[in-house]
Amino acid sequence: MRKIAAALMTVTLTAGILTGCGGDSSDKGTSSGQAVSSEQGASSSESTEKAAIDISNVKLINDGTLTVGSEVGYPPFEDFKEDGTTPEGFDVDIISEVADRLGLKVNIINTSWDGIFSGIDVNYDCVCSAVTINAKRKETMLFSTPYINNYQAVVIPADSDWKITSFKDLDGKTISVQKETTSDELMSDYKSTGTIDTEIVANEKVTSCFTQLTNGEVDAVVVDSTVADGYIATDSDKYKIAFKDDSEPEQFGIAVGLKNKPLQEAVNKALAEMEEDGYIEDTYDYWFGSGAADK
Repeated sequence: MRKIAAALMTVTLTAGILTGCGGDSSDKGTSSGQAVSSEQGASSSESTEKAAIDISNVKLINDGTLTVGSEVGYPPFEDFKEDGTTPEGFDVDIISEVADRLGLKVNIINTSWDGIFSGIDVNYDCVCSAVTINAKRKETMLFSTPYINNYQAVVIPADSDWKITSFKDLDGKTISVQKETTSDELMSDYKSTGTIDTEIVANEKVTSCFTQLTNGEVDAVVVDSTVADGYIATDSDKYKIAFKDDSEPEQFGIAVGLKNKPLQEAVNKALAEMEEDGYIEDTYDYWFGSGAADK
């Protein structure tokens, strides 16, 4: 399996983090701390030579660069390499390839999930960070065509013989979720309505959920199926998916400003090319399939 990520990346620290409310905060996690920006891609002349998509009417915060907001810390969509500063992951590769096909460098700004959408057209041009497309968000931003489908899943230890056929089977158990995500909202609804009686442990980071499962502190993790796929691909001896709710599909998209339709159209053209030539499929296989075990 070929390595998908681009080769060139420089990393710098910025002065602060975004603040404020970004609308609906569900469908993803929350992080805090100093924001990190990273520039990735070919030189301007190289990118321009390869670009086939017209972006002459696209307004960018910084000419020649697609600036992207992301909450880095949601593997395998976005995480840091072992150096602790260089971002990598499925979303990183997807948005880097989009930028390359638009003839642009990419600058990924790491910021907290809370307030991430308020930074569009202010601190960055778009957000690519496992963002679920939903009706409420469409009121305040535009979305690209979906680039991946997702479901809610229950992950348990690989050696467990526990049979789960629905979320109702979590009754009486202790489960771990990432705070303010779809999983958190779903399980909280089940509990508040009395459908199940379960103890919910909500963590700031999804990585903490899997650590708790490994340590036997919880019985299961409820999480995005795509995230579960990534963990299982690299640690099939530790985890397995016991249940996936195929009846409730979600779709992830790249969010842009409500008035920035030219950028939305350009991104959609790039994604269409990537779908047609197999780039998205190859990248998916690398981060969620057999290639993940080689990382």
